[in-house]
Amino acid sequence: MHQALRTPTELRPGPTAVPRPRPPRTRSLVDTDALGVLHRAARALLVDLAGLTDRLLMVLRDQEPAYRSALQTDPHSTWQEAHRSLRHSVTSLIDPRGTWDAARRCSWKIGAARAEQGLPLDALLHAFRLGGSLVWQGLVEETARTAPEDVRLLVHVAADVWNFVDEHCTLVADAYRQVERQMMWRRENRVRLLAAALLDGTSRIADLPETAEALRLPEQGRYVVVAVTGGRPLGPVGLRAALPEGALRAHWHTGVDVDYGILLTEDGELPEPAAPPAPGTRVGMGNVVGGLAAVGDARTQADLALSLCPAEGGTVRLAEQLPSAMVVSAPELAASLTERVLGPLAGLEPADADVLVDTLATWLACDGSAQRAGERLYCHRNTVLNRLRRYEQLTGRSLSRPSDVVEISLALIARRLQPR
Repeated sequence: MHQALRTPTELRPGPTAVPRPRPPRTRSLVDTDALGVLHRAARALLVDLAGLTDRLLMVLRDQEPAYRSALQTDPHSTWQEAHRSLRHSVTSLIDPRGTWDAARRCSWKIGAARAEQGLPLDALLHAFRLGGSLVWQGLVEETARTAPEDVRLLVHVAADVWNFVDEHCTLVADAYRQVERQMMWRRENRVRLLAAALLDGTSRIADLPETAEALRLPEQGRYVVVAVTGGRPLGPVGLRAALPEGALRAHWHTGVDVDYGILLTEDGELPEPAAPPAPGTRVGMGNVVGGLAAVGDARTQADLALSLCPAEGGTVRLAEQLPSAMVVSAPELAASLTERVLGPLAGLEPADADVLVDTLATWLACDGSAQRAGERLYCHRNTVLNRLRRYEQLTGRSLSRPSDVVEISLALIARRLQPR
């Protein structure tokens, strides 16, 4: 049986971590008075940081539905998160070098946690920008209240405030996307594991509901497994394009040597391929089975059908090749039958034996008509009859005896399918 699972290790993301810190930026060259104004206003904001947090959450509740939902389900944690972020933002204005690492770690953790929770990235970035706006507004309002003449000095530090906001928005987005990629990889890997277990026949009954949800297929549907190999890789898009109208849905699983399609069929009918496979592509289609629990059996059938495909490519439906499938399924018995039925011809010259075997096969393919067999073999019907009688004499079998004809037919199939 072909291996159904291949894990692309090169796609595995590493553990989540804050990017390696770089030294904090040197604050823009401003005069001592402007820095003093900034520090006094920032310290005042720290005194009423809880009030600033409440204002931010009020704005978020009004403008961001995602945060409205977060505040309803977990108001305490959401408030604490906003409070920590604002505290780091404000203290970074007072002591940028001393608080730089802690502020970055805080923003990274927020981005990673919100990605895990599924909060939209746009909403998260909007929240950070709103927090920056409120901090700036608070600085201006506090300075206007205590020293209106100093408001003009804040212009010199505005770039520092907004550069901080932009830097942390970028950091949050990086953390969010890294965790999002990890989560996507985990989901895809889980789907691959569930599909592989299903195809291998090792899936537990208890896992079937999860498998059905992950593969977006009903647990009790009617399924066919298709095995595809050779030729150029079709990929999921190409495989979906080859789906017939009667196939409702499909899950495609990439294996090491063979790709498998789990097809949900309409009314339990075996679907017809929408288009012939690409040159060199071999396709094996099993029989219809009931429910995801039987997909392992359907995969075995698909592998069996695939083994009957000619090397140059094509599609084999197991239901149309049952005698051949029986022969391939029991190779030792097939070899014994071949020896019993065709072994007596071993004493002939190889070319002579091949002529008798080809005549037998053609006569059977023509439903026992010597006339049609002669036309295919470019010889007279009497020549065909003479060759058939010679076979009967050499083997002691009779082509008028049904049981002998069945054995001869199976032996010829085994001879055709055995490796040369």
